[in-house]
Amino acid sequence: MSFPHAHTSFPRAIVHIDGDSFFASCEQSREPSLAGKPVVTGMERGIASSMSLEAKKLGITRATSIAEIKKKFPHVIIIPSDYETYSLLSARFMDIVRRYTPDVEEYGIDECFADITGLRRAHRTSYENICLKIQKHLTRDLNCTFSIGLAPSKTLAKVGSKWKKSDGRSGFTAISTKAIPEYLTKLPIGDVWNIGPQTTAFLHKYGIHTAYQFASREESWIRNTVNINFYQTWQELRGTPALQLSVQKGANTHSIQRVRTFSPPSNDPQFLLAKLTENIDVACARARRYNSEARDISLFLKTQDFHYYSMKARLSRPTNFSHEIADVAVPLFDKLYQRCTLYRATGVTLSNLSVVENAQQDLFGTHLKIEKMGKVYASVDTIGRKYGKHSIHVGTSFLHTRRSCDNHRERQIEKMVTNQRKHKLGYPLLLGEFLSE
Repeated sequence: MSFPHAHTSFPRAIVHIDGDSFFASCEQSREPSLAGKPVVTGMERGIASSMSLEAKKLGITRATSIAEIKKKFPHVIIIPSDYETYSLLSARFMDIVRRYTPDVEEYGIDECFADITGLRRAHRTSYENICLKIQKHLTRDLNCTFSIGLAPSKTLAKVGSKWKKSDGRSGFTAISTKAIPEYLTKLPIGDVWNIGPQTTAFLHKYGIHTAYQFASREESWIRNTVNINFYQTWQELRGTPALQLSVQKGANTHSIQRVRTFSPPSNDPQFLLAKLTENIDVACARARRYNSEARDISLFLKTQDFHYYSMKARLSRPTNFSHEIADVAVPLFDKLYQRCTLYRATGVTLSNLSVVENAQQDLFGTHLKIEKMGKVYASVDTIGRKYGKHSIHVGTSFLHTRRSCDNHRERQIEKMVTNQRKHKLGYPLLLGEFLSE
């Protein structure tokens, strides 16, 4: 039986991009020592939420209990999920795809659809090569692997992205209209996107066991037997797009948060501000790690009786520089702080994140200052990675160190012996000389 559009390979060029074991891959990406090892995330839930390829080869599946994994595979590395990191990498994932086409539907944290129809001339290459470029770009920048399917419809693109995953591999599969029967003949009807177990059992009663048998049925039978949703699936499997991409970019929900509770509680404004500054420093370091910068910030104070008081502000420009955010946070803190109240925690959230762009030339040399500051913070991050994240920090955080020593002297002395080669520097003190060069 012939399908529509058989005279052309891609009447529409729809791409589905799916991260391979995304959460586990993110962990392997940010910690190179985990590469090539069986990694499972989900320790905090007690069940596996993501498994690396090496873990999958052992037979570990999603929702397997952590206790069972530890018992059967003691060498498997089990870690808690870090959804903040996954969210940040997901944002970068979507931004990279949007460099190739504006028509992107964020279908999940680790997958998206994209419409590249008509972009062969703009990219000066075939649809297949555009997909391969996207795949190479994602792997290079995120150090994670992605499977890609190219087809005339969303449903078929989903088939393509999962085609090689069934063999435990990632890759790229293009399903042209001429090749649709070849793929659908091998595809069980229960493996089609949006067709669940109950519908599968229902279709089995009519002798439909493969996607090809379903797509080959007459339109009148489909209309009279299944509902409109499965009629759309029937159209999609035949290469006729029936499901449109939802390409409107939603509100940016990606954020970075740093919160720390301290004991005993305090109403000392200098101590509280020092703790807040430390939180800003750590949050900004995370943002720089993922090449992100924030346009909005919010900070909060948590009282001893567990009440929260917060304020938000928009920055004059996106940034991940601690001192710039602290300049905005201090006036907010002054408005929140109440002299007669005991506080037990401070926190900061960086939101409305975007990928760091190159600074534009300007008449006043602002971009040069930003570039120099970027070098300072790059050095700070290098020191932090080598000697520990608290080995260098903003000068105002010294107050936190002194108060901690006063309240917990014995613990601090022990910590100093353990980390005797760790030296703390208030790096903003160095900026004036650096920027004047």
